[in-house]
Amino acid sequence: MVPSTRSLSSLLALPALVFFSLSASAFPHPRTASSPATLKLAVRINSYGIKNIAAADRARIQARQAGGSSSISVTNDVTTYTADIGVGSPATYYTVLVDTGSSNTWIGANKAYEKTATSHDTGNQFFIPYGSGSVVGEEYTDTVTLSSDLVIDNQSIGVASQSSGMDGLDGIIGLGPVDLTQGTVSNTYEVATVTDNLYKQGTIGSEVLGVFFAPASSADSSGELTFGGYDASKITGDVSYVPITSTYEASTYWGIDQSISYGSTLILDETAGIVDTGTTLIYIASDAFDKYQSATGGTLDEATDLLKISSDQYDQLSSLYFTIGGVTYELTPNAQIWPRSLNSAIGGTTDGIYLIVSSTGSSSGSGDDFTNGYCFLERFYSVFDTTNSRVGFATTEYTYATTN
Repeated sequence: MVPSTRSLSSLLALPALVFFSLSASAFPHPRTASSPATLKLAVRINSYGIKNIAAADRARIQARQAGGSSSISVTNDVTTYTADIGVGSPATYYTVLVDTGSSNTWIGANKAYEKTATSHDTGNQFFIPYGSGSVVGEEYTDTVTLSSDLVIDNQSIGVASQSSGMDGLDGIIGLGPVDLTQGTVSNTYEVATVTDNLYKQGTIGSEVLGVFFAPASSADSSGELTFGGYDASKITGDVSYVPITSTYEASTYWGIDQSISYGSTLILDETAGIVDTGTTLIYIASDAFDKYQSATGGTLDEATDLLKISSDQYDQLSSLYFTIGGVTYELTPNAQIWPRSLNSAIGGTTDGIYLIVSSTGSSSGSGDDFTNGYCFLERFYSVFDTTNSRVGFATTEYTYATTN
């Protein structure tokens, strides 16, 4: 069954150069807990400011590799996105980063927490480290409203007393595995995530999140988040699933095992890494990146911190092949370059050609050797299935698009 579109009273607004907004469409029929709830997204361009994507993402990855079980980066770059979520009853709305690479939900970085009759101070403290700072504060439980039909009772909410790196955001809504909450709240082993509670409270029939993004440079430039399943109308084939990797510490995230080839040349043996909507680029271990740079002929561009290639080199670019669970996903040459219409957003030249594959900064063998970020996920539909401890991918109409 293809899910219908639910209304959402709040808009997504990204205080960065590309951001997403939720449209206000209504389901034509009443929804039961067994039918997914789909939230529509649309891309808009904002002239907020230029950020170094590679540096921001790499800080996130390196903090994660250093052993922070909930390491996240909240640096706003070109493609992070946010949601306005309601907290309390009546609800006060807070603009929060939507992130599958972390799992705690917290607010208070910029806008003060408005307590209502549903607010309950647990007396516990919370602390979360991330790539460029940390957040600390008090834990509450409260009503959280994503839409009129996606309301969560007694959701754990961190209320920040100190935070850094938020750049106008109020906090984060975490959509990662519950394991990432371990050790983040005092007197608590782990806290139920937003998706956990939607399922436990019977709002959705399965603990599954479907994610669809269209390339920012495409005519559609839209996307959606689907709670409780996935939107079959957005895929062009079957969803192929793989279990969460057993390799620590990728296993505590949405971690998978994959190998990568450039053309017919293997550049990264099968190894563990993560899939993360909160990371913009695709990151691979430094030894694999060296092979990729050599094969493409790219040179590091100081302005963007990305590999830059000439038009002739682009014409010779081979596809990247990601083999995941025996299924190969092709990232075409066009999918490997930053959208040229957005070059100015990252400090690049108008006619420059920049590659979206970068280095993690550490060699393979760490147990966290790649991150498939947004630039991968806008070419493949992704399904994050907590119920069955697996991640799925499917091709979309944009898998082979040449919009970049």
